[in-house]
Amino acid sequence: MSKAPSFAGRLRLPVIAAPMFLASGPDLVVACCQAGILGCFPALNQRTSEGFAQWLEDIEARLKPDDAPYGVNLIVHRTNPRVAADLEQVVGHRVPLVVTSLGAVRDVVEAVHSYGGRVFHDVVGARHAEKAVAAGVDGLVLVCAGAGGHGGALSPFALIPEIRAMFGGTIVLAGAISGGAQVAAARLMGADLVYMGTRFLASRESVVSDTYKAMVVEAKAADIIYTPAITGVAASFLRQSIAAAGLDPDNLAQTRAIEMKKEGDSHAQAWKDIWSAGQGVGSITEVLPVSELVKRLEAEYRFALEMAPRLLAVAAGPA
Repeated sequence: MSKAPSFAGRLRLPVIAAPMFLASGPDLVVACCQAGILGCFPALNQRTSEGFAQWLEDIEARLKPDDAPYGVNLIVHRTNPRVAADLEQVVGHRVPLVVTSLGAVRDVVEAVHSYGGRVFHDVVGARHAEKAVAAGVDGLVLVCAGAGGHGGALSPFALIPEIRAMFGGTIVLAGAISGGAQVAAARLMGADLVYMGTRFLASRESVVSDTYKAMVVEAKAADIIYTPAITGVAASFLRQSIAAAGLDPDNLAQTRAIEMKKEGDSHAQAWKDIWSAGQGVGSITEVLPVSELVKRLEAEYRFALEMAPRLLAVAAGPA
């Protein structure tokens, strides 16, 4: 296990704004960090490694020492031709957090640890978690049922204790978390941090269209379709966007290709035209600037923590 420093004391809330493909950019990352939560974006949201480096420079220039740290998501699957070049930029800029997806690679972990950075890895089950732990990661992002994007199907009630029994590092919970009370509940369940993606789609600073944001606000949990048909890997999408793309949400053809495809072809086009969200959409009722959103989350979180002893006391009393 790495001796990389934790983020304890540097976050206003135990929240990471999840890196969202084609949705997270410098404005969202900076707003999150300035508000006191960890902002994160996928390297592949920039079309080139040079553009990725420019984003890193932009973010670093706008953040102050007292702001929360930031992170980037690297797809480390062998079919991503940019892994080496993007990792070089990560090391050069000493990015505080790197979230790896589609493979746990010891060389990547060691490169980030070389300057004191931390590595978290996305997992959907114990098998992937074991491989990531063997690679030396500092944290595991448990992408559970209800998460937006490429997520898993396991309940957090099952996965958190299973992973905690084998891993003493940081556990981050993802899946249908849209409010401060859910952040508190995740902490009580044993998670150290939470991933919130869908809630930040409906923020002023996210780069998705106003139509996309409005669809998130209007949607309910039943509008989320979990299917491998769009990208070849099971992911959660808004029913309304599938229909708007001319497809029948109830009769989607299954695809078999599971690979990273180059920018501009059907993979990127699918995410551009068919929009992802998690099951937590039903709790989202308006588009807010990140600063106001985090203040609201903090109020909800603090209230939930204050109420917890009373609720537990009532539950322990006579039936």
